[in-house]
Amino acid sequence: MNDLTPKASLASRIQTVRSPGGIEAWLIEDYTVPLISLECAFLGGAAQDPAGKAGVASMLAGLLDEGAGPYDSTAFHERLDDFAIEVSFGSDRDGFSGHLRTLIRHKAEAFDMLKLALNEPRFDEEPLERVRAQLVASVLQDTNDPDAMANRAWFTTAFPGHPYGNPSRGSLETLAAITRDDLIDYKARILAHDTLKIAVVGAIDAASLSIELDKVFGPLPKQSRRVAIPRVTPQGVGTRKIIDLDIPQSSVRFGAAGISNDDPDWHVAIVLNQILGGGVFSSRLFREVREKRGLAYSVSSSIAPFDFAPLHMGGTSTKNERVAESLSIIEAEITSLAKDGPFDEELDVAKKYLTGSYLLRFDTSQKLASQLVQIQIDHLGQDYMDRRNGLIASVTREEAARVAKRLYGEGKLLVTIVGRPVGIDAVKA
Repeated sequence: MNDLTPKASLASRIQTVRSPGGIEAWLIEDYTVPLISLECAFLGGAAQDPAGKAGVASMLAGLLDEGAGPYDSTAFHERLDDFAIEVSFGSDRDGFSGHLRTLIRHKAEAFDMLKLALNEPRFDEEPLERVRAQLVASVLQDTNDPDAMANRAWFTTAFPGHPYGNPSRGSLETLAAITRDDLIDYKARILAHDTLKIAVVGAIDAASLSIELDKVFGPLPKQSRRVAIPRVTPQGVGTRKIIDLDIPQSSVRFGAAGISNDDPDWHVAIVLNQILGGGVFSSRLFREVREKRGLAYSVSSSIAPFDFAPLHMGGTSTKNERVAESLSIIEAEITSLAKDGPFDEELDVAKKYLTGSYLLRFDTSQKLASQLVQIQIDHLGQDYMDRRNGLIASVTREEAARVAKRLYGEGKLLVTIVGRPVGIDAVKA
């Protein structure tokens, strides 16, 4: 739907729709194709899994479309197929999301199926055990995946005793312990009006959407009952942890504390990450690690604004005998950026890429609806899509140098390595 990349202001197309029952959504009407895309989200996610039951949010996401109301799992999916309706759910560390896509002529059936999934899930034994088995299979696969092992070890080391230290999809032990009552309790605690964000893009007007909002979301509880999660900083920075695995190539994960997306320096941090390792072919890490020295096929960095512990992170995979050199270069580039800031040319390249590629986030109705939900979650305001590129473009070298010192500090990292790296030892903080 290329029509969703308009020349006019994106923000000017957003309508705030409030239902008679007080349910609010952001709407962009678009009648170019007869489709409706709806995205919704609730705060919570895997961080709200009960103690000893990591994986509840993931299991719930897998089960809400596996039978609801009068329809068992088979009948539910047959009805979705009959009307070409897409309904799915997902979870991450901080949130729980829902997705709907339908042809306008099947609007009534689609909203009815979403209503049933959110309000009357059946949690029948057969699909429950099937979804549990799927998650178990995924966890087992990860136990033999060096990248997954390095990532899991990083979070376990960084967040001992904190929900972020738990595997978001659960472990073999916790998945086995999850009961039907755990799923019912999580849904009742987390899926509620007070943290609900909704965005709709497509061939529907505000009056019609208002009616559907109350039908679908009205029956949910008014207030969530989330457990308080402490805000923390990652532990073990300055540590190198090696997980022995007899493989020819090691997987490396590195990171430290980052900057929240509600911080005044957030957009400067976006630019800095692009320069360091987010820009792929144009980034320092790609240039120094792969292009100049051929140490690794891929190397990258990212910033992760988790609600309770924002991070900057990165990773690579390389031959065991080249881990030490690769890690040394990565640490040197981070330290250099923190000490001296970026060069004018790389700052200009990063800003041009970030501003030029931004509208690609809105080139389908689903992408646009998803972005609108995230903007609501981050409290950025309806005009953010119009303001964002200006915020990126206005970043100066002086600002970037200042924030680089703040973001990367002395360049110390928590590093986890899975493999048998040569010439490198585990280091304790």
